[in-house]
Amino acid sequence: MSFLELKDSLIYYELSGSEQRPVLMFSNSLGTNISMWDPQMPFLARNFRILRYDTRGHGQSSVSPDPYAMDDLACDVLTLLDQLGIDRVHFCGLSMGGMIGMLLAMQSPHRLHKLVLCNTAPKIGSAEQWNARIDTVRKQSMLGVVDGVLDRWFTPRFRAASPSAIEFTRQMLLTTPAEGYIGCCAAIRDTDLRDAISRIHAPTLIISGTHDPVTPPPDGHFMEQHIPGAQYKELPAAHLSNIEAAEAFTMEVSNFLQA
Repeated sequence: MSFLELKDSLIYYELSGSEQRPVLMFSNSLGTNISMWDPQMPFLARNFRILRYDTRGHGQSSVSPDPYAMDDLACDVLTLLDQLGIDRVHFCGLSMGGMIGMLLAMQSPHRLHKLVLCNTAPKIGSAEQWNARIDTVRKQSMLGVVDGVLDRWFTPRFRAASPSAIEFTRQMLLTTPAEGYIGCCAAIRDTDLRDAISRIHAPTLIISGTHDPVTPPPDGHFMEQHIPGAQYKELPAAHLSNIEAAEAFTMEVSNFLQA
């Protein structure tokens, strides 16, 4: 097990593959951990050195006091790369992870080769929605939100056809520390990059889910229109498209990064 010690927390990470290969870094969504990328590992590990990490307050990373800022989460990534001696990476982030990727691309463009923004947006939800969710988790723990989250993350058809994937994701949510989840909710709530993403110049792939109610296709098209040269792909999935449409997702990422 590998941890990066920060001033106020420990960040858990896994780095695998040959040092001769380009590094592909994954950043998870709110309420998940590095395991969410398991469907992508077997294929992408053939051509990339894979770096996965648990966002602070999630998975095996420690919980620092909330609230967090998106700048904090982006700084964690840069500190991890510095400590590992990795100059540049391909970066793939989903939802909250995509917001982190946008900030990195704007603030530290020299650290990125290519950027993959999945089921994300420069602004996600409203302050009222996030405050209501924070209040629910404070009062009821993760049990109070897990069913609603799963309803938004996967289509009814996938939930019926893939009970093991749903249960796997449910356990990721339920084992996410409430305080860490609340801290990251605040970071998302307070982030609005809509007027800034035109400063992103890394080659960018945007992946949306046709049935995603959290960051629907219009959000993906907004990024496509405002990030110079961005490519757009849409998959038949809801919010966690890397799980619901795993094979198609993996191929889109692989083809983009190796083009």
